[in-house]
Amino acid sequence: MKETYFITGISTEVGKTIASAIITEALEADYWKPIQAGELENSDTHKVKRFISNKKTVFHDSAFDLETPMSPHAAAVIDGAKIVAKNIKRPVTKNNLVIEGAGGLLVPLNDTETIADIIDPTDKVIIVSRHYLGSINHTLLTVEALKSRNLTIHGILFSGAEHPTTEAIIAKMSGVNILGRIDEEPYFDQNVIKEYAEMLKSSL
Repeated sequence: MKETYFITGISTEVGKTIASAIITEALEADYWKPIQAGELENSDTHKVKRFISNKKTVFHDSAFDLETPMSPHAAAVIDGAKIVAKNIKRPVTKNNLVIEGAGGLLVPLNDTETIADIIDPTDKVIIVSRHYLGSINHTLLTVEALKSRNLTIHGILFSGAEHPTTEAIIAKMSGVNILGRIDEEPYFDQNVIKEYAEMLKSSL
């Protein structure tokens, strides 16, 4: 049975794109970024594509490519676009699919909808958490928001420098499966991504 994995973060710049690349490589899944805001010449899809070495992954076009590097709701207004969750159609594939969200779970798409509204109940949601002052709160709030919507949390993936006390309390208080961690590497390339993919494959 083919699965869909939705990658969300506790905030922006926490390592979602690297995590998405590793998970895509581990599963040899297809990759899709529904909404790209800014950096269209070097989008997250471009970045993930550079990290993938398997020959099975297909990269699907974003539903919205917005020029302005802002929250989707604001970028859409500036770009003259209108984002509605029900109009974001998922790519058709017979392969596993990795979907990378934009920012955190409650990033607005419009005046009433957020990223959470494009997650299906059958999706396996992976939360990328990175240590910073406030990250415990942000991680636990993300878990609570997913649970309140009856969405399926597959696990938490820690990213960046290890912080044992933070990670331990998040694991204890959330009750969520910890999938592993992506360390603060000096660089990421296809080989490093592949090494992490092999390590994390069994937890996915």
